[in-house]
Amino acid sequence: MKKIDGIAKSVNDILKGNRYSIDYYQREYKWEPKQLKELVNDLTGKFSEAWDPTHERSQVEKYPYYFLGSIIISEKDSVPFIVDGQQRLTSLTLLLTFLRRLQGERHDQVLIDDLLMVEKYGKKSFNLDVADRVSCMTALFESGTCTPAEHASESVRNLAARYDELDDVFPEELREDALPFFIDWLIYRVQIVQITAYTDDDAYTIFETMNDRGLKLTPADMLKGYLLANISDGPLRAGANDQWRHRMLELGDLDRDGDSDFLKTWLRSQYALKIRERKKAAKPEDWDRIGTEFHRWLRGEAKRVGLTKSAGFYDFISTDLDFYSRQYIRVVNAATWKQTAPGLEFIGYNADRGFTLQHQLLLAPLTPDDSDHVVDTKLELVGRYLDILLAWRTWNSRSIAYSTMSYAMFVIMRDIRQLSVSELAKRLHASLLAESETFESNDHLRLHQQNRFQVHRLLARITDYVSLQSGEAPKYRELTNATKVRYEVEHIWADHAERHTEEFAHAHDFGEHRNLIGDLLLLPKSFNASYNDDEYEKKLPHYLSQNILARSLHSQGYEKSPGFMQFVKKTNLPFKPYTSFKKKDVIERGHLYREIAQKIWDPADLLSVANLV
Repeated sequence: MKKIDGIAKSVNDILKGNRYSIDYYQREYKWEPKQLKELVNDLTGKFSEAWDPTHERSQVEKYPYYFLGSIIISEKDSVPFIVDGQQRLTSLTLLLTFLRRLQGERHDQVLIDDLLMVEKYGKKSFNLDVADRVSCMTALFESGTCTPAEHASESVRNLAARYDELDDVFPEELREDALPFFIDWLIYRVQIVQITAYTDDDAYTIFETMNDRGLKLTPADMLKGYLLANISDGPLRAGANDQWRHRMLELGDLDRDGDSDFLKTWLRSQYALKIRERKKAAKPEDWDRIGTEFHRWLRGEAKRVGLTKSAGFYDFISTDLDFYSRQYIRVVNAATWKQTAPGLEFIGYNADRGFTLQHQLLLAPLTPDDSDHVVDTKLELVGRYLDILLAWRTWNSRSIAYSTMSYAMFVIMRDIRQLSVSELAKRLHASLLAESETFESNDHLRLHQQNRFQVHRLLARITDYVSLQSGEAPKYRELTNATKVRYEVEHIWADHAERHTEEFAHAHDFGEHRNLIGDLLLLPKSFNASYNDDEYEKKLPHYLSQNILARSLHSQGYEKSPGFMQFVKKTNLPFKPYTSFKKKDVIERGHLYREIAQKIWDPADLLSVANLV
């Protein structure tokens, strides 16, 4: 091997004034939501331990360093190529792009542009110079949104998706006074070890050596070792070891990190008593520590958990781990629609909204003594509760992001721990009745760029409900693009303000009204491409070939549709056809959608499931 350099550098030193290339044979940008969330949580959590609102910004220089790992660079013809670390650097670039836009025009903003772009010889380029990503990164840099083309690469699709998720995972408490402090800390106190080789062969030798020699113990391995070491009976220890190995293999089949994801979820659901307070300089508590170091947390809390004698350690694996891991696997399969037992569909609905906090709530009320029927009833109750809560928040334009919801969900999780079916139903029902924002509290749900995904899910449920109640086949999975047909949120009005000047003096007012929920449908992308620019009267006949909610706009949608007509008569919902579609009709149609939503998401259903009414 020739010369090799290795040095710890700040993010500023790594990115500022540098341009990195990625060889064509490198893999795509593949980070998933979980990896991005863990990165943001690790960074913001570590920063929050040091920051105090009384500090001056100059004191950030004294904050502890944070080590973000290493990257391997191959220097070829004075151009640095990333051999290992492009996933982390790409995600860091996305975070910096998000923080740049989050600062807006605030007076104390930190200059970030030089960490994202470099200008040499009069030509600007991104610091991570990858040809097929330039247009998407430019769109994110300039407008904060990127809509990938239909045949975009996996990298581009993931770039756009991960950037959109940053608004959900970045904590609200760091968006105001703390923001410039955090950016300073991220740029100057977060360090990456850059290893530079000067030939590809040397760079890949280093890469293989770092990744192939030795096998690092995972936190799950260390927890297993601790538990087994405290079982004194040899045969029992061997049996517990076999049980652990079998279950971890099953969990690994769910996901690469399935074993650690389960252990975090289980321990949080049953044992976390506190969570880091949402205030400045708060310290991590049970819930937070389980998320980052569950193996160490359990050793420190062994007595409270009941791990004091050999029998307790054995039961912890043979009974508790066995029971909760089986239920966790069922929950994960329900979330991905691989298991569709009656009552578990609500878990799928919640997962489809991108809500990642539900697993720990679902496990919280369960006990190893529960019968299969009791387990299923409890899972349905928690799934329904979350389904209603998330629907209400979406209708009122409230965030359901991880950072927004984690504290409130922890409180619910703690309060429903190991409750009976009746106690659980009453507790969740009371929690919903205490909510101040329901469908009644917002008359003007509007579509916009940030809520399009969630509104799509709302419309899918409304359309599916009407279809099912009318005796037609289920539509939800099709409408949420689980099949080959791609559905989009479609406006009934085309985007032509000049056609509506008799009702709207200004184009802005027309646009606001056009985005109301009552002007929206879910229709195939091919339909939108053909008819979305047409006037309502020209579109109307074509709605008859679409889903029942679209057909209900046309008078013929009420003919030879006995199931639909019985449904309308039974529910007294104000369905009606429209030969023209005016301003008042959008409002009227929105009220219809709201009445349907109130039937789908009814808190009283919790009591019915528990046979309390």
